[in-house]
Amino acid sequence: MTSLARKLPILLILTAAVIGAVFLRDKISFEALAEHRAALLAYRDAHFVLASLGFVAVYVAIVALSLPGATIATLTGGFLFGLFPGVLYNVIAATLGAAAVFLAARAGFGAAAAEKLQSSTGAAARLQAALRENQWSALLIMRLVPALPFFLANLIPAFLGIRLFPFALTTFLGIIPGTFVFTSIGAGLGEVFARGETPDLGVIFTAPVLLPLLGLAALSALPIVFKALRKEH
Repeated sequence: MTSLARKLPILLILTAAVIGAVFLRDKISFEALAEHRAALLAYRDAHFVLASLGFVAVYVAIVALSLPGATIATLTGGFLFGLFPGVLYNVIAATLGAAAVFLAARAGFGAAAAEKLQSSTGAAARLQAALRENQWSALLIMRLVPALPFFLANLIPAFLGIRLFPFALTTFLGIIPGTFVFTSIGAGLGEVFARGETPDLGVIFTAPVLLPLLGLAALSALPIVFKALRKEH
């Protein structure tokens, strides 16, 4: 029963993710935001504190349960609360949701997987050792470069035995640049709605946005490079 209780949270998350992918993909969408924008703005104006707390709680649930709609939630944060405090709400909520997935995965399967890797002698064990040795840089790079899906970036550190504090802090810091971009898009949605258009979310992959992110990732990788050079000498 103890083992089952530890596995239950991550099993519930995986179940919710599958159900969400099947039934909620069309409900948490840009079109839904456009349809309900007047009601959302009216509620925000009448109950700002409750709207703020409710938004953060919903965003945390979306990320923690790996439901579709995290990008729409980020846009909504900008649309409802502006660039600030919208970006702060978005970063806090995404970090809390990611930490919930991380803890559930580590409790369910991650601790056992990390122990097996540590006692093994293969490439996976070397990867685990390298990640632990350079965990701050590696985790920051994982967040700064939008190569891995957010859900996988929450699971992999749990299975490699990373501690919660470096995971949470690097998540918070690493998602700020990308979240800033999407929140700023959300802050301008009023004009997009007025024109009957859809926001261009591919902007994060354009050179003016992607190159600075890659530059930050390169800076984060410098400690790894310096350690490797010292070992060679």
